[in-house]
Amino acid sequence: MEYRRMGRSGLQLSVLSLGSWVTFHKQINDGMADELMSLAYERGINFFDNAEAYALGESEKMMGRILKQKQWDRTSYTVSSKAYFGWRGKANKPNQTGLSRKHLFEACHEALQRLQLDYLDIYFCHRPDPAVPIEEVVWTMHNLIQQGKILYWGTSQWSGAEIMEAHRVAQQYHLIGPVVEQPQYNMFERFKMEQDYLPVFRNVGMGTTIWSPLAAGFLTGKYNQGIPEGSRLAIEGFDWLKDRWVQDAKIEKAKQLVELAAELGVSLASLAIAWTIRNPHVTTAILGATKKEQLEENLKALDVLPLLTEEIMHKIEGILQNKPVLDLA
Repeated sequence: MEYRRMGRSGLQLSVLSLGSWVTFHKQINDGMADELMSLAYERGINFFDNAEAYALGESEKMMGRILKQKQWDRTSYTVSSKAYFGWRGKANKPNQTGLSRKHLFEACHEALQRLQLDYLDIYFCHRPDPAVPIEEVVWTMHNLIQQGKILYWGTSQWSGAEIMEAHRVAQQYHLIGPVVEQPQYNMFERFKMEQDYLPVFRNVGMGTTIWSPLAAGFLTGKYNQGIPEGSRLAIEGFDWLKDRWVQDAKIEKAKQLVELAAELGVSLASLAIAWTIRNPHVTTAILGATKKEQLEENLKALDVLPLLTEEIMHKIEGILQNKPVLDLA
């Protein structure tokens, strides 16, 4: 396993990590979660990602039960949570969502209780909240660090301008600013990582824990002939994912990528994940799996990484035709 420092922080994360979105509680039970987390840990993964909204809190409870049972050395792994959406779903009331001081403080405590942990290694603001002054957000996260409840804080799906504004406030008031962002990044979703965040990487440094490196499973090739029963895109309530990825033009590109992967003697999944971690601005790519075989296949991305020569990358770009164009005007 390769480990990378999270931006300019001292924290080292495994370049591949394990997340719980969609899978934990919705697709797998405690037994499978135990198997997946154990396999990940044995293979050197030291970062497990979660959020208050995942399965309305049940995902964190499941991960908490597994961590309690495994009794791994707490210093050997890192755990994250995120706050914004709340965990009560449609029953959410005022102050039970968003980035107010009240919600961030209470959501942090609730996450710690569900995960059965004394502190979170990383705590993310799951979305920007235009209704809350950025000063309130930065102060609250700074206070949570001072109180020992979190060690690092970050953002998820924020724009580069919003992240820089948080740093401006942190600098103005001598506070601890965000050190990591969790954006979507894959062969079909590139703008933030390859264009919008470039000034942030250059000016303040930033780690990234990228999600959906396989575009919700689309970059495994399994949707090239339709949507298999039991797959992520077949789950009720995830129609928005299906609408985003199951498009003729993208399917055609996926088929060409399958052919290229075959020429290299690897799976499209391992190729697609390796492609994301080839970007030096990626600290870790969060994997999701419902079976050990899936996770094993995804972990092969580490072996595929050396195969991604300039020639192969050029072939991939020839298929994708979607590289963000930098505006130098």
